[in-house]
Amino acid sequence: MSKNKKVVVITGASDGIGAAAARKLTDNGHTVIVVGRSPEKTRAVANELHADSYVADFTRFEDVKRLANKLKERYPRIDVLANNAGGVFGEQIKTIDGFEKTFQVNHLAPFLLTRLLLDTLITSRATVLQTSSTVRFTKEIDLNNLDHDGNYDPVRAYGAVKLENILFTMELHRRYHDAGISTASFYPGNVATNFASATTSPIMRTVRFFGLLPGLGRLILSTPEQGADQIVWLTEGTPGVDWRSGAYYYKRKESVPNNPQATDANLAKLFWERSESLLGDHLKGY
Repeated sequence: MSKNKKVVVITGASDGIGAAAARKLTDNGHTVIVVGRSPEKTRAVANELHADSYVADFTRFEDVKRLANKLKERYPRIDVLANNAGGVFGEQIKTIDGFEKTFQVNHLAPFLLTRLLLDTLITSRATVLQTSSTVRFTKEIDLNNLDHDGNYDPVRAYGAVKLENILFTMELHRRYHDAGISTASFYPGNVATNFASATTSPIMRTVRFFGLLPGLGRLILSTPEQGADQIVWLTEGTPGVDWRSGAYYYKRKESVPNNPQATDANLAKLFWERSESLLGDHLKGY
């Protein structure tokens, strides 16, 4: 394998920008591992690309741990981990692990996967990417109520977890960049995918409805390929040369998230510690 070709794990790669990124990176000669929740959709993308694939439901930490073990066994080197899986959902639902679904799928599960793969990522001097969003309207993060008990709504929960993605990426850089890990979070834009298909939020459903209309949709939403460009660019670029580790990107440019919490280093540190505390025994032995 050429030194410029990389081993890339993409979660949420059975559809949307994850699948689009997997296609483009495969076309460019990289080894892509497709990870998805749906066995049928994940298998279809993997078969199309002649790629390895793994199925994991991020509402179950046991699935995440099995995934991490399989990846470590199969791939002694992982150059890029793209934490892309996520979603916005409807009414407040607690997972089998006891956490609000939006929080677990979008943050706790990818945090756990990253932590379980940490030794491999450090040895590989890997890049860890996190699909985030705009956090302009995200309200204050309450470290003692990350499930939003008593004040839950789908948009609030989604906005909070996308801010938490940025905090996680920033703190991962602070803790492990000297050990060889580079990180970036990014906003892919408003993309026309099945991402919000499960939500009951009137705002999200309205945007999705008009975004999927022929003609009008192209004016409102980006294509999955356009959204995937950030993953492809960050994957193929060189940290410290083409982009700065620990930063947040939009349209291939470093940006400052329009929310003061997103640059709060102390909040990022406390949020990391809180995440580790919530995961508890799931991190033991790693």
